[in-house]
Amino acid sequence: MKKYENTGSKDTRSGFGAGMTELGQKNQNVVALCADLIGSLKFDDFKKNHPERFFQIGIAEANMIGIAAGLTIGGKIPFTGTFANFSTGRVYDQIRQSVAYSDKNVKICASHAGLTLGEDGATHQILEDIGLMKMLPGMTVINTCDYNQTKAATLALADHHGPAYLRFGRPVVPNFMPADEPFVIGKAILLNEGNDVTIIATGHLVWEALLAAEELEKQGISAEVINIHTIKPLDEEAILKSVAKTGCVVTAEEHNILGGLGESVARTLSLNTPTPQEFVATNDTFGESGTPEQLMEKYGLNSTAIIEKSLKVMARK
Repeated sequence: MKKYENTGSKDTRSGFGAGMTELGQKNQNVVALCADLIGSLKFDDFKKNHPERFFQIGIAEANMIGIAAGLTIGGKIPFTGTFANFSTGRVYDQIRQSVAYSDKNVKICASHAGLTLGEDGATHQILEDIGLMKMLPGMTVINTCDYNQTKAATLALADHHGPAYLRFGRPVVPNFMPADEPFVIGKAILLNEGNDVTIIATGHLVWEALLAAEELEKQGISAEVINIHTIKPLDEEAILKSVAKTGCVVTAEEHNILGGLGESVARTLSLNTPTPQEFVATNDTFGESGTPEQLMEKYGLNSTAIIEKSLKVMARK
C-alpha cells in the first residue's frame, strides 16, 4: 500500500508551467495566450524565453479563445490560460462555436478549479466545468492529480490533435505520481489492486483515495484505486475490469455530483453491468469562502468521506 509516496507537496499549476517551459523549447509551433494572469498560470518562463510566441490578451477571455482558434489555421498549437471559471463558463459560446464545432486544435488550460481555489469564494470556484466541457462533441477532458501528472499531461496535449480541456488547481497538494509515469490520454492508471471495492478518483481526490485505501486495509478491506485523469474519453475497459472483480464502486471528484466523473462512470456501468455506486462530490451546490482544507472537510471531499461511502456501497452488494 506504500507504492505511491508523497515526495513533497507542490501546486499543480506549477506542473503546467513546467510543461509549458519544456514545450517552448521543444516545439516551435506551441504558442501561449493568457488573460491577464501570467503569474497565476505560471507562464513567466515561457513569456521570458519566447516573447514572440506569448500573447497577453488581457481581461478578454472570449477574445482569447477566438484568437487561439484563428492561430490553429496557421499550424500553431495554442495553449490558453486563465482560471477555470473564466476558461469555461464565461466563454462557453466561443468554445462551442469556434473550437469544438470547428474542431480546432486549441488546448484550454484552466487553473484554480474547484473548491480548493479557497478564499476567493463561490463566484470563482467553478464546480460545473467538467460537465460543461465533456458535453461538447470532440472535446478531450483531462483532470490531473499532482504536479508531475499535470506536467506530463501538458506535454502530451501538444502531440494530441483536437480540442482539449486541461483542469488543474491552485493549492499545494501531495506530489506522488512518478515523474516518468507514462501519460496516455484516455488510459486510466491502476494505483492499488484490491478485491472488495473499487475507488475511482480524479484530480485532488486521487491522493485522498489512496489514504482511504490505506485506512480500509487496516480494517481488513481490500480497495482497488484507479486514477482517472482523462474523463473524456473515459477508460471504460479499466472500469469494467475492476468492478467485475469488486462488485461495487465509489467515485470521488472535486466537482458537482451532476455532470462529472461519477455520472460518466454510472453511465458506463448502467450500459454494461449495473453495479452499486456511491458518489463523493459536491451535492448540487455552490461553494463558499474558506481555506481549501476547511472547504474539502465541510463538503465531504476527503479520505473520510471516501471510507464512509466505501463501507456503504459494500453493504449494497
